[in-house]
Amino acid sequence: MTTSELAPKRTFGGVVAVWVVAAVIGVVVGVAVPAVWRGAWLIVGLGGCLLLSFGIQLWFGRSQGFTERVAAGILGALLVLGVISAGFGLAAIVPR
Repeated sequence: MTTSELAPKRTFGGVVAVWVVAAVIGVVVGVAVPAVWRGAWLIVGLGGCLLLSFGIQLWFGRSQGFTERVAAGILGALLVLGVISAGFGLAAIVPR
């Protein structure tokens, strides 16, 4: 039995899942990696989010809006990682 296109699966959860994983990656990189290597590891984390977003959207099995959903997941991950990176950058320049 297949699902009817009149009642498509909700796919926003897959986009939000990528954003949550990006936040976890950003915090782990910010805490565990030395400051000089944070930028490089954040880019690696963003690449991982790209693969995750692609995989999740393939798993949903809907072709309508596939590119938009992958782009939304990646753009959100980029923004999340950017905000977390800015937070760690500001924390690094504040005197202790």
